[in-house]
Amino acid sequence: MTKTSSRSFRPATQAVHAGTLRSQFNETSEALFLTQGYVYDSAEEAEARFLNLSPGYQYSRFSNPTVTMFEERIAALEGAEAARATATGMAAVTAAILSQVSAGDHVVAAKALFGSCLYIVEDLCPRFGITSTLVDGKDLNAWKAAVRPNTKAFFLESPTNPTLEVYDIAAIADIAHAGGARLVVDNVFATPVFQSPLKLGADVVVYSATKHIDGQGRCLAGVVLCSKEFLEKHLQVFIRQTGPSISPFNAWVMLKGLETLHLRVEKQSANAALIADALAHHPAVSRLVYPGRPDHPQAEIVAKQMTGGSSLIALEVKGGKRAAFAVENALEVIKISNNLGDAKSLITHPATTTHQRLKPEQRAELGISDGLLRLSVGLEDPADLIEDLRIALSGLSLADAAE
Repeated sequence: MTKTSSRSFRPATQAVHAGTLRSQFNETSEALFLTQGYVYDSAEEAEARFLNLSPGYQYSRFSNPTVTMFEERIAALEGAEAARATATGMAAVTAAILSQVSAGDHVVAAKALFGSCLYIVEDLCPRFGITSTLVDGKDLNAWKAAVRPNTKAFFLESPTNPTLEVYDIAAIADIAHAGGARLVVDNVFATPVFQSPLKLGADVVVYSATKHIDGQGRCLAGVVLCSKEFLEKHLQVFIRQTGPSISPFNAWVMLKGLETLHLRVEKQSANAALIADALAHHPAVSRLVYPGRPDHPQAEIVAKQMTGGSSLIALEVKGGKRAAFAVENALEVIKISNNLGDAKSLITHPATTTHQRLKPEQRAELGISDGLLRLSVGLEDPADLIEDLRIALSGLSLADAAE
């Protein structure tokens, strides 16, 4: 809020007002500061600014007024002490993990990760002498067994991409803390609207703000949310010196996205629930996973830690890749894209897009079959979306459905 207040405002209000900084013109909409650098009144002031003895901005790779507004707003929404925005979601993941580990350290992560996240843990970290262990995220004993004396970080996403498994964040956080490690949670699929990992015991939360926070397919962005201690000891210097900085324009777009985040995500989730119910028993569908349904494999955990479902549905069609491609190609309203969280409904075939770098046996272990489709539900009329999917599914041949 722009005025100091003793009141505690609810998340939807914070998403509209928190962090606002007004210029001398008292503009209603947040100002967009497209500047690389800043002018100092004197050489002495410049010196003091760089010694952190005088408050203010130095260089937009470090900080920027528009970026500050986005960081403070999402921190208030998430209930975090601090936030740092990045150029992309993967920049946020990379910074959150690498800023806190060094050669000789060990990371434990769930096997079910987005392909690029898996690359960070499995390929990039070992190049710098950081070992890793991948576990079944559902198995608490596996997390416990993976802990070593040099384990410094746990990493997971929940719900997972693309099979929508849900992990017990509070229990995993307890295991991490007992072993002297921090838990980093990728909360993209749940969004701040439906899940609060920090309240469940996580130490760091990351988002690809490109997804639901933007929500209209315009800009790339990421954000890391954490304690002030983590920011000062690890994250701040890493981001300042390595430079995964967000554009002020993109930060401004994300500010605008936060204002409608609750409205969009709640509507998208309501649409997704209707679609999931409509297709759950369709004869061409062999498996449907949606966190809002009672038949979700981790329904008890969903009920415990999420306040809503998701805008995502995992849909497996009979007939493998050929049938999955036929469904995608027959859709008219729903568009083929590997993005998600958009106002437009989007569908992708994970085995050949987002998770194509995994070996076939790895995909099989994670439940990413050749017939699996990931549906990101948008803001269209749900009746049109259900009709679009039913028409596409009805076009599958008997041979496809029999495979």
